[in-house]
Amino acid sequence: MLDFDPAALRARYRAERDRRLRPDGAAQYRRTTGEFGYYADDPYTPRAERAPKRDTVEVLIVGGGFGGLLTGARLRQAGFTDGIRIVDEAGDVGGTWYWNRYPGIHCDVESYVYLPLLEETGALPTWRYSPGEEIRQHAVRIAETFGLYSDALFHTAVTELRWDDDEAEWIVRTDRGDDMRARHVVVGSGTLSRAKLPGIPGIESFRGHTFHTSRWDYGYTGGDARGGMTKLADKRVALIGTGATGIQVAPHLAQDAAHLYVFQRTPSAVDHRGNRPTDETHLRDREPGWQRRRMENFLTVITGGHADEDMIGDGWTGTAALQRKILSGTVRADLTEEETELADFLKMNEIRARVDEIVTDPAVAELLKPWYRYMCKRPTFSDFYLQTFNRPNVTLVDTADTGGVTAMTETSIVAGDRSYDVDCVVFATGFEVGVSGVVSGLLPVHGRGGAQLLHTWARGPRTLHGFYSHGFPNLFHMGSLQNANSVNFTHVLDEQSQHIAAVIAEARDRKAVRVEPTVEAEEAWLATIRAHARDNLAFQADCTPGYLNNEGKPRPQNNGFSPGPVVFHELLRDWRANDGYDQVLVTA
Repeated sequence: MLDFDPAALRARYRAERDRRLRPDGAAQYRRTTGEFGYYADDPYTPRAERAPKRDTVEVLIVGGGFGGLLTGARLRQAGFTDGIRIVDEAGDVGGTWYWNRYPGIHCDVESYVYLPLLEETGALPTWRYSPGEEIRQHAVRIAETFGLYSDALFHTAVTELRWDDDEAEWIVRTDRGDDMRARHVVVGSGTLSRAKLPGIPGIESFRGHTFHTSRWDYGYTGGDARGGMTKLADKRVALIGTGATGIQVAPHLAQDAAHLYVFQRTPSAVDHRGNRPTDETHLRDREPGWQRRRMENFLTVITGGHADEDMIGDGWTGTAALQRKILSGTVRADLTEEETELADFLKMNEIRARVDEIVTDPAVAELLKPWYRYMCKRPTFSDFYLQTFNRPNVTLVDTADTGGVTAMTETSIVAGDRSYDVDCVVFATGFEVGVSGVVSGLLPVHGRGGAQLLHTWARGPRTLHGFYSHGFPNLFHMGSLQNANSVNFTHVLDEQSQHIAAVIAEARDRKAVRVEPTVEAEEAWLATIRAHARDNLAFQADCTPGYLNNEGKPRPQNNGFSPGPVVFHELLRDWRANDGYDQVLVTA
């Protein structure tokens, strides 16, 4: 017999959602461009002047995060000894792990499956959930191991891609005056690459110090990612944002600042983490191929497939049945919708009970309880965040009823009818999720005959397997567009990089004129996506506002492959094994 009323819980979820709905939805945020462009400046690496490039390469990769690095590595393995160029706006490789160096940063997926190419680079993480600097250094290790620095261009933004019909090459222009050419272009500019700021009235008038967590200002705070921010000892600090970043930052700010104000619109679901140093005996299977087997096991378990054992045994694999609803719109075959919802209620009750166990002030504990379904927001894990609110120098400011922070003045932050004087504001407000420069329009693409990609996609993206589009030869997209996603996104990127490298290598071997899907293949893939599509709209509409449901204004989710990544990866392998290349290689 249940000790709670499911109907009452549903009503509470709806009421809490309605408190946080805003009419402007995602428009409440602004980009770090124009007058706010300084929030995107690189604080870590000095910009080096160089002459513009006018050369030609075989493959140009836009983005030096794990997607771009994996593509470069797999191309090297496919025999491309030179002619690979990575271009990135950052001062080095690493992508989101280059930019994000805030105190307390760790991955939330087990590092033995998250960090790619461990065996190929001879590396083993020192922690089960690696700190950010270890992850960034691993990105550097990949670039060094596979010789990807030799032609790389950093602090460089690609501003235009234009196909040259006569030469069958891409003309690549950048903000550094480059006018390069590339036979193939791979866009791997990431799903977490563009920071966003809240559109708070008066934000530009604040005279104290501000920065985004992805551009942490250690010159102002002192210390490093391990803490020790001694320059905050006399500072009143405001932290805006309590998602996956905010829960890692808050404990360190609380320890070092004179006073910390945490501005929260929606509390995160914070589960136990239990991070620990790597014990090699814990990794029982260390025979060659051990990481691939572990990655595949993790992916199988969290997507509801059959596995003889759960090799990971963490918060992700323990909630696999609850993740499928948001990731693809499906539930486990052996559970009904009602049973899945009940399991969700029980898990969230457990998380709310954990708040009561840890937070000593009942009123504060109540504010920290998440009232929504498990996958309405990305789950978080911490053994320090909730404890932070037991400190006398920490104040939780709940902004649910005001829709967030309502104003900033020269010296303070305003939430509703209360004002808080602060010296420094830290924005832990996240990124534009899943929006590459191509999709956002910041990187215009002109294909055969000068056709504009976004015009061609005016009624929705048109691709084969999410990688390439008819009319835009030799152009490959990485990310979550019209393929399959996973919480372990580096695994998804590795499968994509292997596929892209195989296609480019086959084009080389067959001396193909270009790589471009037929209209028929493109149409067939769109039909496949539609045939497998699941209606996830009602679930998302019931969720509290956040980036997963477009801030409370969900859109139909018809751009993903609903059967999931395990099926999708097998589909790609079968496609390659059964000469699917005929659908994309133009040889005459």
